[in-house]
Amino acid sequence: MPKSQTRTTLGILGENLVARWLQGRNWEILHRRWRCRWGELDVVAKGSGVAFVEVKTRSRGNWDSDGLLAIDRRKQEKLIQTAQLYLAEFPELASLSCRFDVALVRCQKITRLDGMPQHFAEVADSIVLGKPIEVAGYRLTLHDYIESAFN
Repeated sequence: MPKSQTRTTLGILGENLVARWLQGRNWEILHRRWRCRWGELDVVAKGSGVAFVEVKTRSRGNWDSDGLLAIDRRKQEKLIQTAQLYLAEFPELASLSCRFDVALVRCQKITRLDGMPQHFAEVADSIVLGKPIEVAGYRLTLHDYIESAFN
């Protein structure tokens, strides 16, 4: 599998993990990978307000603190502009409190696949912050979830 396709697959797995974790906390997932001319919102969730969640999925030995350093000022501004366009398209949400959260997911490829769950529906109840789960050939850990990571 080409490296860019692997990155996309890992990104989707990380987003799936975070979406399931949020649903377990009674958040409604409004959109996944919502795109516009400014960029993409990984997960948009509604609970007590609206959370625009940037998900960073990284393997061991990464250079950017599990993705946290990749969310620099320029990336934040891009996410804010994207969220503004999102709220313009869905004005019924604009009156709710909005925040930008960051989810950091660690992943590790696993060679043992026998009996491993292939879908998140099979492990949804066991997603806990800091606890690894094994799904689709990977060990995934929601390492950190930062609410209101930036304004």
